[in-house]
Amino acid sequence: MTLAIRPLSDADVASVAELWDVCGLTRPWNDPLLDIERARATWPDLLLVAVDGDDLVGTVMAGYDGHRGWLYYLASAPGRRGEGVGRELVEEAERRLVALGCPKVMLMVRETNTGARAFYDTLDYAWETSALAGKRLIPDD
Repeated sequence: MTLAIRPLSDADVASVAELWDVCGLTRPWNDPLLDIERARATWPDLLLVAVDGDDLVGTVMAGYDGHRGWLYYLASAPGRRGEGVGRELVEEAERRLVALGCPKVMLMVRETNTGARAFYDTLDYAWETSALAGKRLIPDD
């Protein structure tokens, strides 16, 4: 495997949205193309792709608000799972967050996604007990 991790380019956008869909990360109320556009407008170097030659095999979107970093949309192509793609993406996102002075990184995983929870366990993430609340400010419709 000759994996390269780099920021997303214009040519990657459709493939990234497709990968997120295949991996079950998209939801009807979130337009993945708008999520990509918004992320690139704020932290373009934190929306990362993993490529092997011409094949896009993984993604992670990171963000930093000055207090905490966040990880979203970690995805590995289904046929590439178990090869370390996700681990390398998370480690690169963490390196970039540390370079920005980010003291802590957080992420959200749906309770039913036991595979993702087990994956993050291997990366020494600790499950916290805070309640999560959200409010949609701009609909994606």
